[in-house]
Amino acid sequence: MQYDVIIIGAGVAGLYAASHLPKDKKVLIINKRETFKCNSFYAQGGIALSKDADDIPFHIKDTLDAGAGLCDEEAVKVLSHNSRGVIDDLIDSGFEFDRDENGELLYTKEAAHSTSRILHAGGDATGRHMHYFLLSQNEHPLLSDARVVDLLIKDGECYGVTVLDHRESRNIYAQNVIIASGGVGSLFEYHTNAPCISADIQGLSVLKGIELENMEMMQFHPTVYVKSEYAQKLLLTEALRGEGATIEDENGKRFLLDYDPRGELASRDIVSKSIYDYTKKTGLKTYLNLKNFDYHYFMQRFPNIYKNLRDIGFNVPEQRVPISPAFHYAIGGIKTDLKGRVPNVGGLYAVGEVASVRVHGANRLASNSLLEGLVFAKEAVQDILSNTKTKEMCEFAVSDEVMSLKEDKEKKNQLRRIMWENVSIVRTKEGLNEALEQINALLKEKIGKLLKFRLLTAKEIVLSALARDKSIGVHTMLEEKK
Repeated sequence: MQYDVIIIGAGVAGLYAASHLPKDKKVLIINKRETFKCNSFYAQGGIALSKDADDIPFHIKDTLDAGAGLCDEEAVKVLSHNSRGVIDDLIDSGFEFDRDENGELLYTKEAAHSTSRILHAGGDATGRHMHYFLLSQNEHPLLSDARVVDLLIKDGECYGVTVLDHRESRNIYAQNVIIASGGVGSLFEYHTNAPCISADIQGLSVLKGIELENMEMMQFHPTVYVKSEYAQKLLLTEALRGEGATIEDENGKRFLLDYDPRGELASRDIVSKSIYDYTKKTGLKTYLNLKNFDYHYFMQRFPNIYKNLRDIGFNVPEQRVPISPAFHYAIGGIKTDLKGRVPNVGGLYAVGEVASVRVHGANRLASNSLLEGLVFAKEAVQDILSNTKTKEMCEFAVSDEVMSLKEDKEKKNQLRRIMWENVSIVRTKEGLNEALEQINALLKEKIGKLLKFRLLTAKEIVLSALARDKSIGVHTMLEEKK
């Protein structure tokens, strides 16, 4: 089986890449589970963009400021200058963003943005609407319930992938492979990611000698309802705070103003760390207060959050909701250039959350993630289409490694606890070294390859955190163990 392009992942980045590959190209999209089980589907707040040419320098500045000096400015310029184009491309293709009664696009504001420049669809279901739209527009075959377990690389060239399909491994060959497999949520006990986002490809990259960078830069969303039996917790979008929701302790004090004059509109890392610090110091619980919202407006603007919280038993917006930070987004990932190319491996690209194009630096600006997936997916496809050379394929033996063992499930849960306790919002050298010791011990045990992927990714995060001993952005190091 040979293709022009294999795309690993059917989220917004993967599907948008596919939409720019013409019908005469033989393309295969590989999806681990059901198509809706991706982070794109759960993206609530919206998608940021430069509204017009005058807004470009301000969007760039906001992104650079949030990134705390670690952004690649050229990457940010590519993101911002191309933002209007990809949005217009979606609209011209038939996608509908929310509009006012006059048919004008509705822009909202989120933390650390200097102006209202975020579009949304379906109120609080932007990712879901965008994902469904791109899926309905897709003209290329989709292989679902299959996971990539190897990259076929020889002499600096990628020739395809090995997939585990219905418990059998087989090779699929391609001229080019685009990795768009998402982040690392399942490594943490509390997270907002889709259940199947389990850091497979990052761990596989370690095995293949592909460089990962900025893996210590893990973003924790400050407003999440975590009192749930499921690993994936209920995200309460930043747009709520952008439009008037407040954070308070159980006595009603808006304590965030003690940490930053922007209060609820400070960047995510500041809000998350402030909640962590205040809760630790006072022992008081934290709540999201929604009383500033009119009932009917809240129900229409945030229909899914309204329904989910009502189903749990909260009388919103009148009743406040207990919240906690939870892991949300992997800023670091597979190192790429501005065309999505993976260095030193011909024919291999990475886009979206799995990649590190250094556009987010030390802290991602709210709602830049969907935008990044679109912009750099298009850049990667344009690079592929500009290359007319065809490489001769070579055969690879199919690996017979054991993929999973019955005992792996408890070890996965153990890893989630290790990462949450020692490698989350606030870190210490002692805690990181303890996590590293435990991860190394698990790697020495008899385990399946899929668990090995997770452990190698987790180890890379810990090693990256240990290598950066000074706090910056989402990476906070304390002298004493928490």
